[in-house]
Amino acid sequence: QLQLVESGGGLVQPGGSLRLSCAASGFALDDYAIDWFRQAPGKEREGVSCISSNGGRTPYVDSVKGRFTISRDNAKNTVYLQMNSLKPEDTAIYYCARRSSRWCLGPIDAWGQGTQVTVSS
Repeated sequence: QLQLVESGGGLVQPGGSLRLSCAASGFALDDYAIDWFRQAPGKEREGVSCISSNGGRTPYVDSVKGRFTISRDNAKNTVYLQMNSLKPEDTAIYYCARRSSRWCLGPIDAWGQGTQVTVSS
């Protein structure tokens, strides 16, 4: 059964760091591109970044450039989102999602359940 399970969220002070993990099961992770999305309260879900099956990265949101890094370890069936210099406006539920292909193109065909990130002093 296909599953994406996020972990690593929590409460962090401004300027702090978190690393989110997206553990995949039920399929071969190295055949697919994976995205991270986020949804803040009262806002639409937005794409944060995508990583293709061979590790090519596509950042979507200017506000995270230079602070967030997406990576993957296909041997561990896991995709990561390293988040540094966190700001209160990064507060959101973070979701990982699977693309229907190896590349950061095409539709999303599976979602995780999300992990809450709260940045507050």
